[in-house]
Amino acid sequence: MIKQMKIGNRIFDIGSHTYIMGILNVTPDSFSDGGSYKTVDDALYRTEQMIGEGADIIDVGGESTRPGYKKTLTNEEEMARVLPVIEKIREKFDIPISIDTHKAQVAEAAILAGADLVNDIWGFKYDAKMADIVKKYDAACCLMHNKNEAVYHNFMKECADELKSSVMLAKAAGISDDKIMIDPGVGFGKTYEHNLIVLKHLKDFNALGYPVLLGASRKSVIGLTLDTSVDDRVIGTCVTTAFAAAAGTAFVRVHDIKANKQAIMMAEAINHMNQ
Repeated sequence: MIKQMKIGNRIFDIGSHTYIMGILNVTPDSFSDGGSYKTVDDALYRTEQMIGEGADIIDVGGESTRPGYKKTLTNEEEMARVLPVIEKIREKFDIPISIDTHKAQVAEAAILAGADLVNDIWGFKYDAKMADIVKKYDAACCLMHNKNEAVYHNFMKECADELKSSVMLAKAAGISDDKIMIDPGVGFGKTYEHNLIVLKHLKDFNALGYPVLLGASRKSVIGLTLDTSVDDRVIGTCVTTAFAAAAGTAFVRVHDIKANKQAIMMAEAINHMNQ
């Protein structure tokens, strides 16, 4: 198991604590907070809020990737949304920045603007140039499991094997182990039941040897379980975060920083009690 991960100028100790990746969607159409941060100033204000509440990484996304969403931005459109925000965050805050994209050209421009990590929802399988771009700039990466159709013969084994194949793409490009994290991809290429299985068996993904990120914040698995709207899924998200912390998951990607920070603190206090 990787003991440390380097993202930007920060070293994250893996296995001792669950860190928070704060979501900053600069999109008009994301499933949860689309249109909330229409200007660079709005995005900077939200970034400052998240840092104050305990975010360890800021994840900037410029294109909605919710399942079933068909509109695809051009590289130029996506870069126009994210680059000014990344540049200003880098200028004003000393925090690792992630770019949420599956396009190599966007990733390269974002890294040059100040991003430290590429969060790829297709695990280097969408754009053949992505792994080489990450290696070229010695960036970190998050490789997510995804699939066009939720069809499996042995779900957990296939999910793990497909994550391993993404890691192999990273390794073939020369990306070092301490720059790789994996994400089992809750909400992507999975049924409701598959998503619950991932959440129940989070600890199993640690066996792949890389830091694990859970991205379940406000997602449909929570809404379907609790019969709640997107705006009323904070408590459900915090439960998934507490499960993640108890399972030794290294990172959670969330919208609501303060509440999830408290969930981590409580779960870790219980977990670390020796008696």
